[in-house]
Amino acid sequence: MSFQDQGTGFITAPKGPVFFERRELELILRLYGRKVASGDWRDYGIDSLTDVVVFNIFRRSGEAPVYRIEKRPSLARKQGAFAVFNQNGMVLKRGRELEPVLSVLDKTKLDVIG
Repeated sequence: MSFQDQGTGFITAPKGPVFFERRELELILRLYGRKVASGDWRDYGIDSLTDVVVFNIFRRSGEAPVYRIEKRPSLARKQGAFAVFNQNGMVLKRGRELEPVLSVLDKTKLDVIG
């Protein structure tokens, strides 16, 4: 894979799907496993698009996701690449590092109001 200089002085990476790196996925799945063991969560899904990857967390498999963990590299320098959203689409936490962002979901008990 090669990078080309577009004459702007910056090297641009090729566009393509965004994925979680191995360490990021390990952190997410470790949290997910604890929540499944406690009976809070039951299912998950991963969506990978050209500009974002989303880890959806479901309480029941037939419902809308309760939480969404997003990685959006285009926001890495501005607001942070990682964000956790609730079922209503509100940002619970956003940041540059995944572990502190996931800490909002690692509380003892979170209730969904809706």
